[in-house]
Amino acid sequence: MLNRHSFHHRKTKEFATKLIHRDSALSPYYNPNATIKDHAMHTLKTSMARLAYLGAKSNVFVTDDTRAGLVGEDNGAQFMASFSIGEPPVPQLLTVDTGSNLLWVQCLPCTKCFEQATPIFDPSKSSTYTTLQCNSPYCTISPSDKCDPSNNCKFSHKYLDGTDVAGLLGTEKFTLDTSDEGISPVANVVFGCAHDNDGYNGQPSGILGLGPSNISLATQLGSKFSYCIGSIKDPKYPHNQLILGDGAKIEGLSTPLEVYNDLYYLTLEGISLSERRLEIDPEIFKRTPSGTGGTVFDSGTTLSFLAKGAYDVLSAEVQKLMDGKLETVEEPDIPSALCYKGIISQDLVGFPDVVLNFADGAELGLDIESLFQEYGQNEFCMALQDSPVGNDLNVVGIMAQQFYNVAYDLAANKVYFQRIDCELLDD
Repeated sequence: MLNRHSFHHRKTKEFATKLIHRDSALSPYYNPNATIKDHAMHTLKTSMARLAYLGAKSNVFVTDDTRAGLVGEDNGAQFMASFSIGEPPVPQLLTVDTGSNLLWVQCLPCTKCFEQATPIFDPSKSSTYTTLQCNSPYCTISPSDKCDPSNNCKFSHKYLDGTDVAGLLGTEKFTLDTSDEGISPVANVVFGCAHDNDGYNGQPSGILGLGPSNISLATQLGSKFSYCIGSIKDPKYPHNQLILGDGAKIEGLSTPLEVYNDLYYLTLEGISLSERRLEIDPEIFKRTPSGTGGTVFDSGTTLSFLAKGAYDVLSAEVQKLMDGKLETVEEPDIPSALCYKGIISQDLVGFPDVVLNFADGAELGLDIESLFQEYGQNEFCMALQDSPVGNDLNVVGIMAQQFYNVAYDLAANKVYFQRIDCELLDD
């Protein structure tokens, strides 16, 4: 008898969806009165919280039912994806996160639910919804308490920011915008139907996890996905996109990908400035045998972070280039950050790119928009910051990935970088 929840023989194709910037007019977070400083403070707060999460997740092996994570306002994520679930289809808005695995949405009936911008999904009204049974190979989220009295598979997530979500795993039809056919449904996607949710301070319906486990949407739709991010500071940029499945744009130079504690790690070998490799001990970028340190590649962190030994060298070189040209300022919120008076687009014309050099020759070039962030009307700070004492993690955040198409091939354990205007990828 055919297992209806087997995905190994699903014909993969291209599924693409536009990514909605957190500050876009299409976003439930949109605030037309927010200042540059408001955006900078949110970025700082969420990036620091995200760094703490990644540090905890990389250093400590935790079971799935108690896995630390971040959602809502504190997850640092900048982008959301919109698609529909069920039959008839109900629109949903989900935060995209490569640092978590499960795709979950709020579901009726609610024991407790948070406010969201779109209608809460009611599985009893959908003709295509089925609960997942306990004997399914996907029933691994809550191994200590995984079955309800009807033998349905339970799940729960406890997050660092105080959020708890719990419910049942099920399968359902998801409808995404595709770049080749307009609208295309995906049948029998495993997802979490969350009925008891507390502490989520957000408007999206839930989380779209793109981690490496078998329950991630990325692996359910094949082993490839790609995303292209344009200017972070331009919330009106319309060409940010996510592609899942065989249609992922696999272009450019590749570098080896390693999965550890369900996070994506890359081998960062060095940092260059003005086409000169800086004198940084490459051991600073490597994960230790005990699991600390290393370089995490993450879509949920806006800023990037370097272990102190690397940050100090880069910071000193940037200061040399700025010396005598711009006045330094101290920000009490980020006392260790390198900040200057000035306007990025006017005062940094001709500033050389900082290049992150990865194994096998792949590179990420950070121009002034990726390297610096506005912090006020006439002030900016370096968007690469030092990891706090006790956290030796290096994190490449989404700001460093803007102006690139980034592609993951999980079967080949590779990540590809291609610098490109995302508009050129639109069909």
